Amino acid sequence: MSSKIKLLMKLFEENRNQVNAEPMKNYMKNHFPFLGIKSPLRKELEKQFFKETGILKESFSKELIEELWEKDEREYQYTALVYIEKSLNKLQKSDLPFMEMLITTKSWWDTVDAIAPKAVGKIAEKFPEVVEETMNGWAVSENMWLRRAALLFQLKYKQNTNEELLYHYIVQNAARPEFFIRKAIGWALREYSKTNPASVKQFIGGTRLAPLSVREGSKYVE
Repeated sequence: MSSKIKLLMKLFEENRNQVNAEPMKNYMKNHFPFLGIKSPLRKELEKQFFKETGILKESFSKELIEELWEKDEREYQYTALVYIEKSLNKLQKSDLPFMEMLITTKSWWDTVDAIAPKAVGKIAEKFPEVVEETMNGWAVSENMWLRRAALLFQLKYKQNTNEELLYHYIVQNAARPEFFIRKAIGWALREYSKTNPASVKQFIGGTRLAPLSVREGSKYVE
């Protein structure tokens, strides 16, 4: 275990709060244990961690993320996500398989929804060839979370959204029964409707979608 992780563990353990931990665990459907450190305090502790270790000034460290991902308590994965977000400009095409591993390990919406539009979105923006090489496969993967990631990776693209690709992925997944897929379709449409509401309205009107997807996707469409 690295000395950097030991510092973070010390900071987190000093602020463990079992009273908070139970409702936080319940909110995540009991999938993961929590230390009970709420977001505002965790962000302060992370700020101290990053400052004291200076790790943000170093090369992107998959090893750090792997160590954090192996920890039981969910706060450690949240710190890994913050580290990734602060390192987006360092990401390379070769980091995409690593992101796939994170998406498919200890999977739940809280981690997937941070990785897909940020890290994966950034990599695909810098290296558009990964759409054909990787994202097309994710969109029809047996792994639901990879499908969700494919639907959401363009979430922050706004006017740079590849509309044809977005709609293609949605059509491929429109009949899927999973709540998280139907919700992702709605979210992707809702976000894109802020940029091109007429297109989204036409697409929703002409596509057979689950009621949940339509409801979510139509929020900003008149």
